[in-house]
Amino acid sequence: MSIIPAHEAHTDPMDSPTPYAEALRRFAARDTVRLIVPGHSGDPSSSPDLTDFFGEQLLRLDVAPLVSGIDLGLYTPYERALELAAEAWSAKRSWFLTNGSSQANRIAALALGFFGERSQPVVAQRSTHSSFIDGMIIAGLDAVFVQPTIDHALGIAHGVSPERLVEALDRTPDAKAAYLVSPSYFGATVDVPALAQIAHEHGVPLVVDAAWGAHYGFHPELPPSPVALGPAEAGRVGHGADLVIMSTHKLGGSLTQSAMLHLGHGEFAAALEPFVDRAFVLEQSTSESALLLASLDLARHQLQTGAERIGASLEAAEQLREAIRAGGRFRIASDGFSGDDVAAVDASRVSIDVGAGGLLGHAVREVMLRDHGIQFELSTDACVLAIVGPGAHPDIARIADALHGLSADDPEVAAAGFVRVPLPEPGPKRMLVREAAFAASVVVPADEAIGRVSADSLAAYPPGIPNVMPGEEITAETVRFLQHVAAAPTGFVRGAVDPAVATLRVVA
Repeated sequence: MSIIPAHEAHTDPMDSPTPYAEALRRFAARDTVRLIVPGHSGDPSSSPDLTDFFGEQLLRLDVAPLVSGIDLGLYTPYERALELAAEAWSAKRSWFLTNGSSQANRIAALALGFFGERSQPVVAQRSTHSSFIDGMIIAGLDAVFVQPTIDHALGIAHGVSPERLVEALDRTPDAKAAYLVSPSYFGATVDVPALAQIAHEHGVPLVVDAAWGAHYGFHPELPPSPVALGPAEAGRVGHGADLVIMSTHKLGGSLTQSAMLHLGHGEFAAALEPFVDRAFVLEQSTSESALLLASLDLARHQLQTGAERIGASLEAAEQLREAIRAGGRFRIASDGFSGDDVAAVDASRVSIDVGAGGLLGHAVREVMLRDHGIQFELSTDACVLAIVGPGAHPDIARIADALHGLSADDPEVAAAGFVRVPLPEPGPKRMLVREAAFAASVVVPADEAIGRVSADSLAAYPPGIPNVMPGEEITAETVRFLQHVAAAPTGFVRGAVDPAVATLRVVA
């Protein structure tokens, strides 16, 4: 018996603007006795706690993989959804992922590990996410790191300038790829076509971690998709990135932990494709969540048809910036973003320098959530970062009034007497990442670890950028910074042996 409405009975999901989601919805609407996993069998009565918490529809939509008419067959709604995603982001090809851009970063690292000669390094931005370092460890990939521009006063890393990329590739003639991050956590965006052209002129593909740029290309006030080809100038063909990682859940609107990987155009992307394909199979879950996959299909369509909603959210973000400026106490940090490492700034992000008003960023983030019900994405010693996602309409007056109501005389949030600890420069590389990660190791007190080689990847989180990598020498500045982060109200160090970073794991 079918419980699909009669007027939809002959609708082909392949004709839907969201083919995978429509096929899943139609299957969930059928009167089916599911003698199959997941254990709740899509039956709300079998799992009353889940049903009470999530609702009946979610259980019905939680369908296992490999169902004819959804993702099994010669040409399926799932494959059609992938084609539509590639078209939306101007890619040659796209992959759906259910373990976030962390999965995408590991796929990229695995693909690069076997692309070219195994001994060839990649030139990689030092402020890469820790998941790419995880991928390097798995793949045995070596890297020559290039530093982004860093604002030490605000604790913010931007991007890699064209000049720095040229210098890094010139001194690494055996490099087999370049790996960069854009946009940064705070929205600083590089000129991807210019950097792709530099990489291609050096004979290597460009991989871009655009985890925070899934909404790019869907509104004229936002930068273009990093996969898109740049303008052709002086007889040159346009250039786009060859492989792009996107955390679609971050600013694309899909469910948490869903992401995409996009393949670019041209000979370098084509050379990477078979390696990415193989790495995807190795990293793909055999029990991918239909809920996450459907959310990717729906989010893509929402972005494509949501320019008006996106514009309203960007206007709300600008109103928040204006309200902060008008208060006269705090500064909008991105007002000072400039240089050849910043081609554009994501207008959906509002970076507020509360240190300019005598407040401590970490404490402000904690107090704003606890006392005012306002949750910021991230804090540093000096800043808090607000993100206004596509379609969001936050209460601007509530946010501004709560911020301006915080007193520099309140010891809980005041920065007076607080010693800021700047982002540390990385220590010297003494071993390959993989060798150090799997070497015999010992745990020692933090002060005894100084000068020794780290066996762990340690990253202040968020943003999750490793402050020390396996194989790097641990410096006193790094220990001080990580302990400082761990002691902050919202501080967390990913990979630490203990929460306070009182001890560190070093190569024996």
